[in-house]
Amino acid sequence: MGYVLNLRQQIGHAPLIVVGAAAVVYRQSALLLVHRTDNQRWGLPAGSKELNESTLTTAKRELHEETNLTATDAKLLTVVSGAGMQYQYPNGDQIDSVTVVYELTATGEPNGDDHETSAAKFFPLTQLPTALTPLTREILTTLGVGQLH
Repeated sequence: MGYVLNLRQQIGHAPLIVVGAAAVVYRQSALLLVHRTDNQRWGLPAGSKELNESTLTTAKRELHEETNLTATDAKLLTVVSGAGMQYQYPNGDQIDSVTVVYELTATGEPNGDDHETSAAKFFPLTQLPTALTPLTREILTTLGVGQLH
């Protein structure tokens, strides 16, 4: 069981500051997104940092777990926090996210893990889906990526 899940057993659904990482992966002017099974929205491969894990390791791990891609190179893009980074999961858990965002180069062909993600696919930057997770929307807006509605 992960660090955040252990905390949840103690505090329930109360707001929790969570440090995590997100992966931005481009191929031929297209952005990789995953379709989440919990809220049926598209988002960046991302997740919470575990104890003794660097945020870069978190980004690489989450990318692999959610898409089966392997990161080869990384570039730190930004840290996104504050207004717009609060979220309540469908199960009622609330977070205030501090997300470290990396651009990763990755090898392999993307596919969902059938647990957290049902699909993983590249979208042209001019045709991003409208059903984005709120945190992904905030991150992409901060980065000035794509055309968001």
